[in-house]
Amino acid sequence: MLIRRRFFAACVLLTSSLLGSLAYADNATLRVVTDATFPPMEFVKDGQRTGFDIDLVEALGRAMGRKIEWIDIDFKGLIPALQSGRADMAVSAIYITDERRKVVDFSDAYYAGGLVVLTKKDGAIKTLKDMDGKKVAVQVGTKSVNFLKDNFPKVERVEVEKNQEMFNLAQIGRADAAVTGKPAAKLYAQTHPDMIVLPEQITVEDYGMAIPQNQPETTKAINAALVKVKAEGTYDQLVKKWFESQAK
Repeated sequence: MLIRRRFFAACVLLTSSLLGSLAYADNATLRVVTDATFPPMEFVKDGQRTGFDIDLVEALGRAMGRKIEWIDIDFKGLIPALQSGRADMAVSAIYITDERRKVVDFSDAYYAGGLVVLTKKDGAIKTLKDMDGKKVAVQVGTKSVNFLKDNFPKVERVEVEKNQEMFNLAQIGRADAAVTGKPAAKLYAQTHPDMIVLPEQITVEDYGMAIPQNQPETTKAINAALVKVKAEGTYDQLVKKWFESQAK
């Protein structure tokens, strides 16, 4: 019985390895799962997926000479899709964490997320220390609330239920600033010229592309393609498009 179990385990390991090898080929279609509900990273507009992550992955595909097949799935199902062999990569504003590294591999970090400060360009807050004694809007239930409570105790928190309400308070001056995730803050500042995101971040949490552990060739190819799109200027163009350029 012990021999049979060991033989079965060896067969499972070999099969997993073979599937990983077969999933990777220089010109094979790259199956990518995403939850396109998080602008500006990935969302649906006019019936089409769009966003920073979407454009970046398409650019990586061109750099590798591989077609991208997009698969829509809820966020909680992204990593299970990789583990089951349904997909070759997951891209959906996924933070690289030690816990996730236990079950999937990650590409090199491709964007620094985390908490940032959104405030008026001509306002009193120019640095993180300037928040002391000021009214700062945060959304209930998010990391921002406890982080400010623990690390910026002199801040007067204005806790609201909705993300948009938080932005509105900072916009009309009923709050001196809002603390939220970098992508959402950047998108708001992009469409409101009188607002700015402070260059100094409160926290830095890197986004990465999750890849099955049995596909090291895919991880290597993605990292090489990321280097290429950065060197040729495509990456900077996408950052400007989604986070820096004013909407017209």
